[in-house]
Amino acid sequence: MQKSETAYDVVVIGSGAGGGTVVHTLTKMGVKVLLLEAGGPLNPSKDFKEHLMPWQVPHRGAGDDGRYYFGGMKYGYFEAPNGYWDIPGEPYTVAPGDKFAWFRSRIVGGRTNHFGRIFLRFSDYDFKPYSTDGLGDDWPISYADVAPYYDKAEAFVGVHGTKEGLRTAPDGIFQPPPAPRVHEVLIQKACAKLGIPVIPARKAMLTKALNGRAACHYCGHCGRGCLTASAYSSSQVQIFPALKTGLLELRTNAMVRQLLVKNGKVDGVSYIDKFTRQERQVKARVVVLAASACESARLLLNSNNLANSSGVVGRYLTDTVGLSVRGQVPALEGLMHHDTDGIRGMHTYIPWWLFGEKLDFPRGYHVEMGGGFAQPHLGTFQSAANRYPTYGAALKQHIRHDYGTYIGFTGRGEMIPNEKSYCEIDPSVTDEYGIPVLRFHFNWSEHEQRQSAHMRKTFTDIITTLGGRPGTISSGSITTGGEVIHEVGTIRMGNDPRKSALNKYQQAHDVKNLFVADAAPFVSNPDKNPTLSIVALAMRMSEYLAEEMRKSNV
Repeated sequence: MQKSETAYDVVVIGSGAGGGTVVHTLTKMGVKVLLLEAGGPLNPSKDFKEHLMPWQVPHRGAGDDGRYYFGGMKYGYFEAPNGYWDIPGEPYTVAPGDKFAWFRSRIVGGRTNHFGRIFLRFSDYDFKPYSTDGLGDDWPISYADVAPYYDKAEAFVGVHGTKEGLRTAPDGIFQPPPAPRVHEVLIQKACAKLGIPVIPARKAMLTKALNGRAACHYCGHCGRGCLTASAYSSSQVQIFPALKTGLLELRTNAMVRQLLVKNGKVDGVSYIDKFTRQERQVKARVVVLAASACESARLLLNSNNLANSSGVVGRYLTDTVGLSVRGQVPALEGLMHHDTDGIRGMHTYIPWWLFGEKLDFPRGYHVEMGGGFAQPHLGTFQSAANRYPTYGAALKQHIRHDYGTYIGFTGRGEMIPNEKSYCEIDPSVTDEYGIPVLRFHFNWSEHEQRQSAHMRKTFTDIITTLGGRPGTISSGSITTGGEVIHEVGTIRMGNDPRKSALNKYQQAHDVKNLFVADAAPFVSNPDKNPTLSIVALAMRMSEYLAEEMRKSNV
């Protein structure tokens, strides 16, 4: 074992949206920080492949590495280094009869290197769900508490969008949005007939240069990483600049085992160097967990149930409800084939439009959409294989006819926390570093099942209104828990220490020098993607932490 003689002001565990925001905020305020990342270093010039073409690499980038697959989703050669569903030597288990998939990133910047960059504010009612419909629990904070930090996050990161005055989709500080493409214009017209709003998407991707970062040049491959940092990632936008201050030290391939405690406070961190397999210990005045909702819970549970007098650590695990429907639209046939790459994914989206109406399920969902003449990739036409000729000129003719005529809709809805969905330490399984792993329990309730049924009908109605033919429906009736990669809520915040692990500043009730800055403190999982709220709350937490350190309260 190696023990560091250096005592750091703050040790941050995890370098994703939360950890990146914390180190960037604290170093600007003069705080000395050590950042521990379980994955490897990132070199965008070598690791990002957004401008490579398939014919430039062996086998056009095809691979047989099963770690990239789950539920038909593939993260392969061209994608930014982001993580895996299954990591050799780092297992997790799922309770008999349940289904859950845990995606973990092992790279500086974590999931922010490749995620969809959808940046949506939570609404005022999202912070007070129990007061709204009697389900779940209210947050100990309100929209008014977070709004100034939404402003700061959007202004710093750069988010495009438009002000719409919708309660379900609060306005923010926006850059101009990219123009809608042909399939999005058609969708907007069809939705207008159904009374469904379609507005410009809100994404953390620059349409104007900002803080030395260039505007997006619409190469269309944002999931492969972004050399120009036009698409937000914590690695390029926050961590690399923080390193230049001289106040941040970054250690990669550092697999944290547990937090060290002395006299009721966190005294440091014990981690395994993945290369030497040697245990190392570092001293810290304050520790911030930002390893992802489930990984942060795992660390507390493996640290003698630290900060868990309430018993809620690992509990109230939620993911986003998801369902997709795809259809073929004859109106898109025969168009001139042209570049519709634009910004990856959607230029427009559907915010929740039925708030306050009486439905057979609570809460709501937003809708993401896709289509256009994107660069074909392996498997692009596989779903139509049974309808196509199998070889020759006839096959090519059918592919050219159908290319660009498909559109898809994906719902992203709110799950109500339930007692059957949680993670705990598996009593008999450890990873290759000897660290006990998580065991997952997960259950969709009838609320989520009814919500996904509503999604299915909505998407079918839109495609039919377009004059199209609804086709493939993904994931049966609802996605597998964890598949959307929006897991939150395992170390929840609250005013009552008997019912929550953290206070309203994400500080542990039981351990005053321990903070959590990822999605684990979330009390609910609204239909808005969580990343903007992770960043905004991490900013708020960091400012509070710096002030508490100045006052010698921690």
